[in-house]
Amino acid sequence: MSNVENVVSEWLPLPDVAEKLDVSVTKVHALIKDGSLLAARIGERNIRAVPAGLFMDDHIIESLRGTITVLHDAGFGDEEAIVWLFTADESLPGRPIDALHAGRKTEIRRRAAALGW
Repeated sequence: MSNVENVVSEWLPLPDVAEKLDVSVTKVHALIKDGSLLAARIGERNIRAVPAGLFMDDHIIESLRGTITVLHDAGFGDEEAIVWLFTADESLPGRPIDALHAGRKTEIRRRAAALGW
């Protein structure tokens, strides 16, 4: 099991993401490619899946795309970004993804930007 699988408890295979967002699987691939979503290959079958925590109800967390951009600019790949978002940080407290759910995007993006220095 990879590190990314250790920090995320619930994953959605791409067809499930498509159903949740009411879009095609092709559109889900495009959302991953353009940095609106993060995905990783997980499990024995090595399928691409998206952490369920990137959603609020049936939509992607609004502040996610900009945060992903900042993490990519800091040199993070998708799996590294997922690990960072879902790993507890005592100074927050909690995980960066929880802070995004709570609407604290400025603080999270500032921390993510600092990682690139």
